[in-house]
Amino acid sequence: MDFTPLNVTFAILGISLLVIVHEAGHYLAARAFGMRVLKFSIGLGKPLWKYQPKGSPTTFQVCMVPLLAYVQIDGMNPADEVDPKDPGLYPNKGVFARIVTIFAGPFANYLAASAMIFGLAQIGGLPEPETTNRVAMVSKGSPAQIAKLRPEDRVIEVGGIRVESYEDLVRANRGRENEPTEYILLRDGERVSVMLTPTMREFADGPRPVIGIQLVSERVFRTHSMDEAARRAVTYPLILTVANLEGIAEVIRRRDHEQVKSVVGMTKILSDSIRIAPQQYVWYLILISIALGLFNLLPVPALDGGRLAFLGYEVITRRRANERVEAAIHTVGLLLLLGVLVIVMGRDLWDLR
Repeated sequence: MDFTPLNVTFAILGISLLVIVHEAGHYLAARAFGMRVLKFSIGLGKPLWKYQPKGSPTTFQVCMVPLLAYVQIDGMNPADEVDPKDPGLYPNKGVFARIVTIFAGPFANYLAASAMIFGLAQIGGLPEPETTNRVAMVSKGSPAQIAKLRPEDRVIEVGGIRVESYEDLVRANRGRENEPTEYILLRDGERVSVMLTPTMREFADGPRPVIGIQLVSERVFRTHSMDEAARRAVTYPLILTVANLEGIAEVIRRRDHEQVKSVVGMTKILSDSIRIAPQQYVWYLILISIALGLFNLLPVPALDGGRLAFLGYEVITRRRANERVEAAIHTVGLLLLLGVLVIVMGRDLWDLR
């Protein structure tokens, strides 16, 4: 891990940007519906800089702790006194306006992810796995182990057919089940000839002959046409959302929180990615932006999804939930989330030792 101050700075700026984008979604939607926004804060703690445009009710500020951000919409705090005749207050707007305002934060993260995917697909290239002909692992009791193949060997030829990838190996093995075949390896810079007899194995797409090895997969960055970039900008967020939901289900099923990351863990991942390639850094920003959007849509009290659940109740029943009850539920949810955050952050800090 190259945990240099410059890498950490870029990592923190990247995460802060995603949070600012999220809050900007809330801000723009609220202003579009005529809600009064009192504060747009970047960071937490004591303000270092403040600015209130002439004629605007909003104070924009940058605070000491450069993590997180928040937008204060007038009337959203249940403790505030609500004048039913004030059109600028959040509670005085229709349910549609309030739903859009809450949903706009996660939507902004998805929109930012799509924009980054489109740009990366055309400029730096999207990361895609590409297999090599280098052996990563040899299965126990397989023809490859019997022939004493070992990791780092390169399979360069099968029965006179050139091999450069996993796909090449599959094609070269086709039709050779139970047939002794000459395999040419590159081992320590020298060509080595071994005789192997592929055996049949069942796969999801049907049986095929194998020799019992796994090949090393490397990540490459490929650019795409504008049409393909646009297609991926739409499909990738959906695919990654499904993958995230499956990951959440797996965490719940196995009660394994190792894959859950705090801001510290995300900063470490982004910091490490910078020295790999700029594209890798942007790709991780895309993954975090989608994860941030999805996480906030979960129907958990204190999150946007929890607020949307109460608004959904209002749509179905045509009456608002009790404000005191809703506030109490969000407060309990916030305390629980903060507790989980402290535990996960403590673990991530411990892992930095």
